[in-house]
Amino acid sequence: MDTARPAVLFVAMDLHSRYPGLRDLKSRARRRIPHFVWEYLDSATGTESVLTRNRTALDAVLLRPAALKGEIRPDLSTTFLGCDYPAPFGIAPLGMSGLIWPEAERHLATHAARAGIPYGLSTVATRTPEDLGGAQGDQGWFQMYPPRDPGIRDDMLARAKGAGFHTLVLTVDVPAPSRRERQTRGGLVQPPRLTPRLLAQVAICPVWGLGTLRTGMPRMRLMDSYADQKATGPLPSTAHVGYLLRAAPDWDYVATLRAAWDGPLILKGVLEPEVATRAEAEGVDAIWVSNHAGRQFDGAPASITVLPDIKAATDLPLIMDSGIEGGLDILRALALGADFVMMGRPWHYALGALGAAGPAHWHDVLIKDMASNMAQIGARTLAELPGRLIA
Repeated sequence: MDTARPAVLFVAMDLHSRYPGLRDLKSRARRRIPHFVWEYLDSATGTESVLTRNRTALDAVLLRPAALKGEIRPDLSTTFLGCDYPAPFGIAPLGMSGLIWPEAERHLATHAARAGIPYGLSTVATRTPEDLGGAQGDQGWFQMYPPRDPGIRDDMLARAKGAGFHTLVLTVDVPAPSRRERQTRGGLVQPPRLTPRLLAQVAICPVWGLGTLRTGMPRMRLMDSYADQKATGPLPSTAHVGYLLRAAPDWDYVATLRAAWDGPLILKGVLEPEVATRAEAEGVDAIWVSNHAGRQFDGAPASITVLPDIKAATDLPLIMDSGIEGGLDILRALALGADFVMMGRPWHYALGALGAAGPAHWHDVLIKDMASNMAQIGARTLAELPGRLIA
């Protein structure tokens, strides 16, 4: 199977000479989006040591090169939670996605539908599930920050299901707001409002500014439908109206969601093997190993480091994120036990760099990088990756 075919959707060939990797996309995105938006997207919390730990740990995963294997045309296809995918990766939910680039949610959902990969819509996105109008096709995953109020919870689930989102992702690693110092210094508040300082930054990013003028200042529209934001006043930059509504979930909450949702249920933000073991007993369908890309807790281990222990603790399929910067990183995660890989920031760097053309280009970069590296290590299928690990 030639899995490169779905990835070349609408990609101009010269983009690969100008933006061959994530570093190039990040550099251009930083010039095209206002500084306060960049700080929101690119920052972590504390000293941001988790970002370094993620990168260092991924680089430490080595795969054995192979010689004399003949021509290799890698098959990147996989099956995950009963669905067939042309490649083992998807688009992770990112809060306030539409702040990064106007209509980001629609651009990403549309690409996911065309490419046949999952698209995760956040509870705190700038568009509601209904706003997308089915742009995600049959690739919709809905990420939930758990509301305290049972009525709001049930209504949110019904709206997601009614809008065509078939998989529910419960984020379990955000019991309280984090402290993102770079984001705070950048001047972003919730809800976003353009102070003279921020307007000056917008003025030198005209494409972003005009697009935002057309679509309106980004807001958490799903949460706005359940809370009168005007009554709360401005919130700290790292908090938002969702914190006024949501609970820190426990196992009782997981059980309630399991009973209420008739599709696949994924727990996102797991770094403990015992949590994965318990989740299996509670009827959860998959575990998402993640340190929230460093945005919640600066003392967390790298996701790739804990992946093998979680793999050993459960028979549930595993997703991994945090720190993924290219196709080789995806192969590393799969070799160490992940069944699927999700990314949030890279898709948004691509949007910031290239607008609506960004997601297809980044997708194509990933496919080409995976195929090249699989040929280097002599792997024709994803199932062969663990056997190429250097212990």
